[in-house]
Amino acid sequence: MACNGSGCQSGSCYKDEDATSYQPIKSEETDSTNPTNVCIKCKLNDAVSGYGGIDDGRFCADCFKTNLFGKFRFAVTSNAMITPTDKVLVAFSGGPSSRVALQFVHDMQERAQRNFDASRDRSLPVFGVGVVFLDESAVLSIPSSEMEETVEVIREVVSCLASPWKELHIVPIETVYSSDSGDGKERLIKVMNTVTDPTGREDMLLCMRMLALQKVASECGYNRIVLGSCISRIACHVISATVKGQGYSLPADIQYVDARWEVPVVLPLRDCFAQEINMLCHLDGLKTVKLSTGPCSSINCLVSSFVSLLQEENPSRESTIVRTAGKLTPFQFNRIPEIIDGNVPLATRRRQKRYNLKSNESVSSESFCPLCNSPLNKSEIVDWSNMYSHRNSDSFYNTCCSSCQFQILPSDSTSIEQFYMDLPQPMVSRAKQASHGNLSLLREQIQDFLLSDGEDEK
Repeated sequence: MACNGSGCQSGSCYKDEDATSYQPIKSEETDSTNPTNVCIKCKLNDAVSGYGGIDDGRFCADCFKTNLFGKFRFAVTSNAMITPTDKVLVAFSGGPSSRVALQFVHDMQERAQRNFDASRDRSLPVFGVGVVFLDESAVLSIPSSEMEETVEVIREVVSCLASPWKELHIVPIETVYSSDSGDGKERLIKVMNTVTDPTGREDMLLCMRMLALQKVASECGYNRIVLGSCISRIACHVISATVKGQGYSLPADIQYVDARWEVPVVLPLRDCFAQEINMLCHLDGLKTVKLSTGPCSSINCLVSSFVSLLQEENPSRESTIVRTAGKLTPFQFNRIPEIIDGNVPLATRRRQKRYNLKSNESVSSESFCPLCNSPLNKSEIVDWSNMYSHRNSDSFYNTCCSSCQFQILPSDSTSIEQFYMDLPQPMVSRAKQASHGNLSLLREQIQDFLLSDGEDEK
């Protein structure tokens, strides 16, 4: 991912220079109109308009694409998301955001390959890329013919990308259960049917989706997962998480990097708007596909409609929401773990140290919800009323965050017991680890009142 050419402008070429050189052009929110209809960057071509973004009518097609890729490249380089020795897994749903994320990752890999071929010593490898599509037809009412057509389109999209070659994984979401278990689909359906709240079902499916991505990445040797979440989607998540009482864990979900997982998750499109992404797909003819999942009445869907209305009134609303939420203190896992690999360029390691969160700029969290893996605050860790219960399902309930308790978990003990028995093993393991952590915390709190082994009882 590095070359020896002094004039190389590749986004995948890590040089020992200030990362701000990758900074894309940022438009002022107060200057969103362009009366002359001429590109404000090249001053030559007509500006493209009609997509409704904050930069609508400001850039020509070429400058628009360059600016959008610049946002992506700056996010990647400044946060050390991808290094030459990485193997990256792109989560591809077929929608515009994941399609653009795949295209941009491919562009970076292609440039890195050209730099590698042009260099004399070829000392730095080119990072690998894989693509994964999750088949969720087991729990969503998607016609089999539509799913087959979608899979064919996705195969065509990936196969049409130029070299380097990318492996495609078509994975049923029920693989979150052990591969040697023949009842994975049935257990998944039972778990999802237990959740009666529409919002809870969506959130539970999201948990399963992340679990499946982690499983694929771990088993196939990937060390990064790229999601296509853009600023528009993050803005919706900020509002919906606030409504659902997830304010404490909210900062964990809106950063560029989320390393609380075994395989870190990165969001390189965090600074890109959905309107810009849709426009790029139109300009470049990027094929996308959208599955019909039926009507939706969840909090997440209502918030999405609400934010869309806000965006129509003012194109900067989504950006304002995310910037405001960005003032919350992130967690220590919102950064790529320190690089110690000697094969990684020194410039990359220096840049990571520069942009990584300092200890006094982040919050540590040692306890996580076994369902959604959200960090828990102290008030959620210990539930004194059920602390001494010996039922596994009760212990599981106590280790979940308040949002999952309210939106996802059944209300009666019998249903919770069955729900617990049908969960995938990784969630059960997280619950057991959290229970042990709770007992350790309890012991720490009452340490002063315990007798040591050498003391006599009186």
